[in-house]
Amino acid sequence: MRVRSVTLHDGRYLSYYEFIDSDWTATTGVQPDVASAPRIGDDRSSELRWNPLLGEWVATATHRQDRTFLPPADFCPFCPSTEAFSGEVPESNYDIVVLENRFPSLQPNPGIPSVEGSELSPTVPARGVCEVVLYSSIHDLTLADAPVQQIYKLILVWTSRWRELKKLTFAKYIFVFENKGEAIGVTLHHPHGQIYAYPFVPPRIQQELDASKRHTEETGNCLICTLRAAESRAGRRVVTENETFSAFIPFSARWPYELHIVSRRHFQTLGDMTIAEQKDLASILKTITAGYDALFERSFPYIMAVHQAPSSEEDYSFYHFHIEFYPPLRSATKLKFLAGSEAGAGLFINDTLPEVKAAELRARVRPPVWP
Repeated sequence: MRVRSVTLHDGRYLSYYEFIDSDWTATTGVQPDVASAPRIGDDRSSELRWNPLLGEWVATATHRQDRTFLPPADFCPFCPSTEAFSGEVPESNYDIVVLENRFPSLQPNPGIPSVEGSELSPTVPARGVCEVVLYSSIHDLTLADAPVQQIYKLILVWTSRWRELKKLTFAKYIFVFENKGEAIGVTLHHPHGQIYAYPFVPPRIQQELDASKRHTEETGNCLICTLRAAESRAGRRVVTENETFSAFIPFSARWPYELHIVSRRHFQTLGDMTIAEQKDLASILKTITAGYDALFERSFPYIMAVHQAPSSEEDYSFYHFHIEFYPPLRSATKLKFLAGSEAGAGLFINDTLPEVKAAELRARVRPPVWP
């Protein structure tokens, strides 16, 4: 795997990831200089405001109000540039591209906050990194449609970016995710995901870390290993498995078609995977996303979230790498909304049984065949 980095006209970095041979195990070339990336204009300031009632940060980024919203396919900024239209990617073709988000929630060199906070509710500059990962130059390709080899390449790019971003002294957590579909709020249909380098460990991950550490201290066992083994034994909620990963709808699923992909081996981060595990993860991601699409014979919206250990040097051996999917559909035509109980009180109400939904999805999945 080779990397070519360029600087765009507005100072943002963009990197082309090019795959040279069948092994794709080494990364060569120049990585972008994230730490010294300039601010993208004086009006693009973002800040963190502390919520003392919930004990968590909230980011404000007012420039995101002006972000691109559902342009026609022939004016997609993520498609390769042509003589007729020049988008964000200068070249006429590419395999996978990583670029700095034009409308970032976090910035490597943010300006000062717009207001001064207090001792109770402080404000700080929202320092961090927001990257966009373009899965392919093909505008209408999704993970469900992509060859399994392309998903394997994507996992290598995720891993490469994780290794680079965790070198930043201010980056405490590297979060890889994808928002797919207008039901989730996607404003650009070109196949892409995102990577955030947070200056703190986000609250959802912190909850998992706290629960995992407590379970290990009390039992000597990994919590997520224990959950995965229990699901495999029960079998009713397992959707598919391969040599190194299991995919199941968890017993306490909050979304009707929520699904977790959990490694069989105990490890913490993208960087801990073997080549066999990377390929098996590509296979199971292809299997699940294609199965979702087959369920209602439509492109299935979802949030995909990679959960891994923080990037600090602390000991997180009690934690366990996994990926979670949160699809908003509860039927072919109905969405699951976060209403009063969910948004106001925090108690999710699932209108379905995980065992039934797992059986529906299990009947639709077909593992891919590698060439």
